Amino acid sequence: MESLYTYAWIVPICPFITSGLIGLLLFIFPRVTRDLRRVCAVFSIISLSIAMYISFNLFQQQIVSHLTYEHSWPWIINEDISISIGFLSDPLTSIMSILVTTVGILVMIYSDSYMYHDQGYVRFFIYLSLFAASMLGLIFSPNLIQIYIFWELVGMCSYLLIGFWFARPSAANACQKAFLTNRVGDFGFLLGILATYWITGSFEIHDLCDRFDELTSTNVVSYSFANICALLLFLGPVAKSAQFPLHVWLCDAMEGPTPISALIHAATMVAAGIFLVVRIFKLFEHLPLSMNVISWVGAVTALLGAILALAQKDLKRGLAYSTMSQLGYMMLALGIGAYQSALFHLITHAYSKALLFLGSGSVIHSMERFVGYSPIKNQNMFFMGGLRRYMPITGTTFLFGTLSLCGIPPFACFWSKDQIIVKSWLCSSFFGCIVSFTAILTGFYMFRIYLLIFEGEFRANRSDMSNFSLVDSNIIWGNIRVDPKQEESNASSVLKYKNINLKNNPIKKYNQKDYQNSYLSQSIYPKESDSLIIIPLIILSIPTLLIGSIGIHCFQTESNLDLLSEWLIPLRVLPYYEQNHENLSRFLVESLGSVSLSMIGISISYILYGPICFCFRSKSLLKYKQWLDPALVFLQDLSQNRGYIDYFYDKYLIRVMHSVSKLIAMFDEWVIDGMINGIGISSLLGGESARYGEGGRVSSYLFGLMIGIVLLLIVFVSLVS
Repeated sequence: MESLYTYAWIVPICPFITSGLIGLLLFIFPRVTRDLRRVCAVFSIISLSIAMYISFNLFQQQIVSHLTYEHSWPWIINEDISISIGFLSDPLTSIMSILVTTVGILVMIYSDSYMYHDQGYVRFFIYLSLFAASMLGLIFSPNLIQIYIFWELVGMCSYLLIGFWFARPSAANACQKAFLTNRVGDFGFLLGILATYWITGSFEIHDLCDRFDELTSTNVVSYSFANICALLLFLGPVAKSAQFPLHVWLCDAMEGPTPISALIHAATMVAAGIFLVVRIFKLFEHLPLSMNVISWVGAVTALLGAILALAQKDLKRGLAYSTMSQLGYMMLALGIGAYQSALFHLITHAYSKALLFLGSGSVIHSMERFVGYSPIKNQNMFFMGGLRRYMPITGTTFLFGTLSLCGIPPFACFWSKDQIIVKSWLCSSFFGCIVSFTAILTGFYMFRIYLLIFEGEFRANRSDMSNFSLVDSNIIWGNIRVDPKQEESNASSVLKYKNINLKNNPIKKYNQKDYQNSYLSQSIYPKESDSLIIIPLIILSIPTLLIGSIGIHCFQTESNLDLLSEWLIPLRVLPYYEQNHENLSRFLVESLGSVSLSMIGISISYILYGPICFCFRSKSLLKYKQWLDPALVFLQDLSQNRGYIDYFYDKYLIRVMHSVSKLIAMFDEWVIDGMINGIGISSLLGGESARYGEGGRVSSYLFGLMIGIVLLLIVFVSLVS
């Protein structure tokens, strides 16, 4: 048994070695490596598959034994400090490693087709392998120093991948924004690590948590200082998991390739913050102030993310704010002590959100082939519609992810989301109201995304889309009324782009007006993506439907079980609910409330955006135009302007910092530099004066002596008289 655990270190090492080898080959033999780029991709997939195989074996062993195995080697040995490196294998590690490896492999397979024509194909797989290795290293880390090292590696990989298309100014700005925002949280995290070590004298997680709990319970460490240490540690997850107010980087991270968006939002970067809070949860649980801060941050994040997702035009940005909202659910659950529910939702949400992001990539990829690069954004949902009939597999799998995220049974997120809603109501009616209202908003914006993309009629070919409005053209969420002049300008831009890239194409012999008319009247439609994109979607739809079953029995109160142990029991005793079907039936009846909340949001979304409700909408909603218009305008502006939080940061934080920096620069230039330069100039002048005064001539010295004596005599005589 122990021999199996000793191989756990292979899990993070496999993708790390793969990334290093391919990177070295690309640096030494760039042309050969690019020619063999498919071989590099296959090598990356195989190495992560080996890590996945070992992870499943460890998971199977955990089902049987529920043991914790830790092995470490000394790294830095000193009289004052001792730091070791190693690996930790427990139920939490096992299930998280399976999550990262399974999603990572599917993203790699998907990326082989999605990024095939990209010049940075090999570099992309190098970053992917390093990203997976960093997250796996973080998961297996037994102490805070090792966690911090891999924590920073995860941040570095996200910086590289968000800015993968660094030639685009938007991508370059987005990766810098993500990097700097996370530096704020990581600096607080580092201070928390140092403060905790100062209190406990250990970096090892289990020892650290036990000593911290003992010292705070016996009042050896003041309650205030203990909360400061805990909140500093929490600042790292606030940035990594995009919690308010450090959530601003998440939406801009959509500038990276879509496979990276899936990996970041499902299994790596944003999951790292939730994982860390769960890992050191014992440090927080006896500090009510810290737990309240965590729960309030999660509640605000959940509600804010749902509101900001309401009126997004961009498909990926809508899903990004959805991730932010769901992460808020998880953090709220951690704050109220429901750490099992939080981690359960992390797992179910990861597979569902990976499916949604990869599905969005399939749509975007197909739209790119259809419209190319155009002012009509291929990520704008209002220029899609009706894609289910042209992309049936993508549409069906996307619907599965949508239903799961809305919390509709029997899909995965229903089981975990319902737990959080119930436990929020049991903890506080205020938190219960927040999560319930957020559930309504989730049903609305998720089905809004689905309906705009896959239902109705295909709108990118239409020259007049003014019929697609909410109440009128000034109120629609997307504001897609396009007049003929604007569409003619769009067609001219497309023609210009195609002429730049197709210099010898015969199309240039036609005049511009003919091509514009051809463009406006084209009747081609997007088509289903190829098999390497479709297969990961089909595979991900399986856990999206079934993975919730691992946590169904969590509603039974068994306080003597450790973290995740009770989730692993149903896999060992599959007929559990065949023997306890009454409990399951009772739970399903009790969960009707949470399902009803989601159905309210879905119904409102269908009324406003459903393909058969245009006539009903245009007639019935106009009666409420006087009070509906201001509310919709407010929500639209709030959502599309990101809650004005970026504006607030720019005006009151960034500009203030620029002004302070300029004042500091002026102080440095005129005061500090002035003092240093003044000392230098005075030394120079003094030296020059001394050089002329000390010439070595005796006559000059005697002349100076006589003048000095005469002056002294004059002073002496004047004093005597």
